[in-house]
Amino acid sequence: MYTNKFSLKSRLLSFRFAFKGLATLLRFEHNSRIHLFAAVTTIILGLIMKIHLFEWSVLIIVIGMVFITELLNSSLESLSDKINPEFDEMIGRAKNYSAAAVFIAAVVAIAVGAIIFFPRLWALI
Repeated sequence: MYTNKFSLKSRLLSFRFAFKGLATLLRFEHNSRIHLFAAVTTIILGLIMKIHLFEWSVLIIVIGMVFITELLNSSLESLSDKINPEFDEMIGRAKNYSAAAVFIAAVVAIAVGAIIFFPRLWALI
């Protein structure tokens, strides 16, 4: 049984693993840099366009969804490659499913961005 007592210091120190994971994702996964660029661009555009609080909430959710699916996809790919570096049809299927999840998250994020920003951008034309 796990007997370590709760420690606020150890909980705060455990965040280093999360930050290391984000840094590793951005370093090794090229698509994550595209997602980061899109997220930063969206945030800047939101600030410039002065979007409403609800719109910020939706954007934060979809940006988070894209990064979560990218992290899960990269995790599954890394673990799969470690377990079996050879081609395996079932592992390939699992990788395709997780890649599809990232794709769907990105498409949903693009759709949300279009719904929020297109009318404002159109009004400027």
